[in-house]
Amino acid sequence: MKKLILSTALASLMALPAFMPAQAEEPTYGGNMVVTYKDDVATLDPAIGYDWQNWSMIKSVFDGLMDYEPGTTNLRPGLAESYEISEDGVTYTFKLRPGVKFHNGRELVAEDVVYSLNRVVNPATQSPGQGFFSMIEGFNEAAAGTAEGLSGVSAPDASTVVIKLSRPDATFLHVMALNFSFVVPKEVVEEAGADFGKKPVGTGAFKLTEWTLGQRLVFEKNADYWIKGVPYLDGFTVEVGQEPVVALLRAQNGEVDIPGDGIPPAKFVEVMKDPAQAAQVVEGGQLHTGYITMNVTQAPFDKVEVRRAVNMAINKDRIIQVINGRAVPATQPLPPSMPGYTQGYEGYKYDPEGAKKLLAEAGYADGFETELYVMNTDPNPRIAQAIQQDLKAIGINASIKSLAQANVIEAGGAGNAPMIWSGGMAWIADFPDPANFYYPILGCAGAVEGGWNWSKYCNEELDMMAAQADSMVDPAKLDERLAKWSEIYMKVMEDAPWAPVFNEQRFTLRSARMGGDDALYVDPVSIPINYDYVYIKE
Repeated sequence: MKKLILSTALASLMALPAFMPAQAEEPTYGGNMVVTYKDDVATLDPAIGYDWQNWSMIKSVFDGLMDYEPGTTNLRPGLAESYEISEDGVTYTFKLRPGVKFHNGRELVAEDVVYSLNRVVNPATQSPGQGFFSMIEGFNEAAAGTAEGLSGVSAPDASTVVIKLSRPDATFLHVMALNFSFVVPKEVVEEAGADFGKKPVGTGAFKLTEWTLGQRLVFEKNADYWIKGVPYLDGFTVEVGQEPVVALLRAQNGEVDIPGDGIPPAKFVEVMKDPAQAAQVVEGGQLHTGYITMNVTQAPFDKVEVRRAVNMAINKDRIIQVINGRAVPATQPLPPSMPGYTQGYEGYKYDPEGAKKLLAEAGYADGFETELYVMNTDPNPRIAQAIQQDLKAIGINASIKSLAQANVIEAGGAGNAPMIWSGGMAWIADFPDPANFYYPILGCAGAVEGGWNWSKYCNEELDMMAAQADSMVDPAKLDERLAKWSEIYMKVMEDAPWAPVFNEQRFTLRSARMGGDDALYVDPVSIPINYDYVYIKE
């Protein structure tokens, strides 16, 4: 069968001995970095971990078949030295890199990949990432526990993994870069049992050498790491149980390199007004959008003029001031750092008078009453109040229902909430592909009881376009596929089931001794820090 080989860009990356991001200075080796967090880490088991603070730690202990260029959303080969895609787009053949070793010294083989994928889909593992693998042949049986594993995953020899899909899916390679697909050694998992998350063994750049619950985790450089030249650090220590304000003070005193929870909101203005501290602040985009949903199945939001009027009523710049300017105005569902984002699209301009005209055209010249649901933790109620004021200016009287997160999610899933401010629950992409922003929160599949599509928006034509876009698996057609997704999101904005408000930026402080590109400290994929490529200058 004719094969589609990976793109030239990826092929050239594979030839390099190490994947080095562009650095303004020559990296230096050695030293130990100190990072703090308020909360302890739940687990470092890649099949289980799904808390933002442990993503980057898991990424440094384990590897997957695919990876991302440091500080970017660009896919690159990981444990796979190369891969081929069949002409029909459903069979992927991965060749593993030779000589890769687990931290226990055993060499990685193809059966380890098979075991790891079967393990994450096995219902006994209770992985929150199980559903990501639904495109693999045999998923339904394996996920139900009626089959031993995924029939579509096999290892014809020690260096080859073949994965057959039930349908072409261009997001599949991103799934192979998710922590849920990271490779683990069967013998260690079986020996450790439930403790594997506390005693992880992977192929990554760092090994966990100490975990004192409630106090610290200590990671040591893996001298046998398969990417030559990294990591630069001898190790890093994560101290937990640190209140963010205390962590910031310790960072200011030179005791901490990265306060992992970021700059506390109450201290943000103070830090940014001090030139010395502001010089150490790193800002980066996240794969995040904060938005207002409107239930399109209920009047008056069943009329597109009303939904467009709401978009035009929102003063995004004023709302961003509520969070001390830690965001940029959103014009569309996708954030600016997401592939497929439509450059130059300005969205709905702030225009209260124009909004009033649209309401009148829809038969609501005198406005109407509605409810705005919001999570009851700061700053979300204050943001909801700003939205309420904007709506009132065009005649919409929205009473605020401030509830616990679980109650807002329940109301959204049930379709009982006319409007929801998504803050605190806003969508952060699982992986950097435009499809991940569509199916769960805008597609027909999510517009069901208990789903995350709280606007209950279902455009079957767009669902068909999305399916067509994701059947374009040839890497050479990536630009064409992203253009298709851009078109889909522009059509979503015409229908206006959302009012996108802002894309939150991540701000963090790094000590003066830390080197490396800023993007490594606000990595959009290895949230929040790419430990493998940062270094100490002194």
